[in-house]
Amino acid sequence: MLYRAFATVGGLTMISRMLGFVRDILIAAALGTGGVADAFFVAFRFPNLFRRLFGEGAFNSAFVPLFAKRLEGEGEKSAAGFANEALSGLTAILVVFSAAAMLAMPWVMVVLAPGFASDPAKFDLSVDLTRITFPYLLCMSLAALLSGVLNSMNRFWAAAAAPILLNIVLISAMALAIVLGYANQAGAGYVLATGVTVAGLAQLAMLWLAVRRAGLKLSFQRPRYSESMRRLVELGIPGVLAGGITQINLVVGTVIASLQAGAVSYLYYADRLYQLPLGIVGVAIGVVLLPDLSRKLRADDRAAVLESQNRSLEFALLLTLPAAVALAVAAEPIISVLFERGAFKPADTPATASALAAFAVGLPAFVLIKVFQPAFFAREDTRTPMLFAGLNMVINIALSLALFFVFRAWGWMPHIGIAIATSIAGWTNAILLWLTLSRSDSFAWDGRLTRNLPLIALAAVLMGVALWFAGPHMTPYTTVGNPLVLRVAVLGALVLGGMVIFFGLTALSGVLTLARLRRAIAREG
Repeated sequence: MLYRAFATVGGLTMISRMLGFVRDILIAAALGTGGVADAFFVAFRFPNLFRRLFGEGAFNSAFVPLFAKRLEGEGEKSAAGFANEALSGLTAILVVFSAAAMLAMPWVMVVLAPGFASDPAKFDLSVDLTRITFPYLLCMSLAALLSGVLNSMNRFWAAAAAPILLNIVLISAMALAIVLGYANQAGAGYVLATGVTVAGLAQLAMLWLAVRRAGLKLSFQRPRYSESMRRLVELGIPGVLAGGITQINLVVGTVIASLQAGAVSYLYYADRLYQLPLGIVGVAIGVVLLPDLSRKLRADDRAAVLESQNRSLEFALLLTLPAAVALAVAAEPIISVLFERGAFKPADTPATASALAAFAVGLPAFVLIKVFQPAFFAREDTRTPMLFAGLNMVINIALSLALFFVFRAWGWMPHIGIAIATSIAGWTNAILLWLTLSRSDSFAWDGRLTRNLPLIALAAVLMGVALWFAGPHMTPYTTVGNPLVLRVAVLGALVLGGMVIFFGLTALSGVLTLARLRRAIAREG
C-alpha cells in the first residue's frame, strides 16, 4: 500500500509540476523579472503562505490523525460529524480573516514587501493583485481539509490530481494575456490573479465531489466550540508553525528580497525548480505517511511503524540526493533552456541559477522534514515540531538579513544569501527532528537503511562529478542563439545521462534492483 500510494501521489504531483513548468515558462517569457512579475509573485505567495498555515500545515498535523482515529475506531458516521465541525469552524475563521486582510492590504503590503514602497506603481499593483488572489486562501484551506478526509480513507487520487487544475487554469490565463497583448503589462497580472482564484474554486469543487463519491456527505453547520474542536485547535495551533515553516521562510525571503530589484523574481523561478523534486517526493511522503503511521500506532504495531519510516526515508533520499546534486551542478543550463527567452534576459540566468544552486543544498533537508514530522503528528505531538520550526524561523531571518547585506556590501548578488539561509535553517530543523525521534526511541535505522544510504550518497556524488565534467562541453549548445529543439535535446541528454549514471550505480551496488521492486509490490498487493 505504501509504495503504491507514494507512486500515485508522486506521479500526479509530477504531472502538476511539469504543467507548472509550462506555466512558469510562459510567465518568464511574458513578464521576465520586471515590476509586474514581482507584483504577481508577491500576490501569489501571500495567500499560498496562509493556505499552508491554515490549511495544509494545520490539517496535515492535527486534523488527519484525529479524523483517521475516528474513522478507524468509531466508523464513518462519527468521522463525518467531526469533519463537519472542522469544516464549519475553519470556514467561519477564514471568511473573517480574509475580509480583514483584504481591507488592510495596503498596510499589510508595507510589511510583506517593504522594498516596493519606493515604486508606487508596483506597490499599488501588488495590493490590487493580492486582493484578487486572496479568496484562493479560503478555497485551498477547505480543499486541504477535504484532501485529508480522502487520504485518511486511502483515496489519494483526487487530492493529488487537484493541483493540476491550478496549472491548467493559469496556463490558459497566461495564454489569454499574451493573445490580448498584455505581455509585460499590468493587464497580464490582473488576468493571472483572476486565474488563481478561479483555479481555487475549481479545485474545491473537484474535491467536494470526490468526498461525496467516497460515501461521505459533508455539510456546513453552525460553528461550535466542542470538545473535538478544542482538541483540534490545541494540536492545530502548533501545527500551523510546524507544517508551514518552509512557506514562512519563503515569505521572509520575499520581504528581504523586495529590497533588491528583480530579486523576488529570481528567487521565485529558482524556488519553482527545486520544488519539483520536493513536491514529487516530499509531498507524496507527507501525504501518505501521516495517515499510515496514525493507523499503525493505533494498532500498536511498532515494527510496522519503524518499517514505514525507514522505507520512506530510503525512498526519499534515493530520489532527492541525485536531484539536489543535479540542480546544483547544472543550474545554469537548466535555467537557460527553461526560462531564457522573451522578457527573461541572459543577464537573469546566472542570478537565478545561483539561487537555485543554493536552494538545492537544502533540498534533502526539506524532504527529510516531510519524513520526520509525521512521526510526531501521528502521536498527536505538534508542540515539538513547533518549537523546532520556531528556531528554524529565527535562524532563517537572522541569516537572511545578515547574508543579504554582507553579500551586497561585498558586491555579490545579495539574494543568494537568502537562499543559503533557507537551506541552513532547513538542515537545522531536519537534524533536530531526527535527533529527538532517535533519543525517544521513536525512530531507529534498520540494517537495510544503514547499508544503502552511504551507497546512495556515493552514487549521487559520482553522478555530480560526471555532470561537472560534461557541463562545459554541452553548455555552448544550451545558450540562446541555438535552435530551441537543440537546446532542449542537449539539456535532456544531460539529465538522462545523469539518471543513467546514478541508477546504474545504485543497481550495481544492490540498492535498487528489479527483483527488490517486484518483491515490494508483491508484499503490498
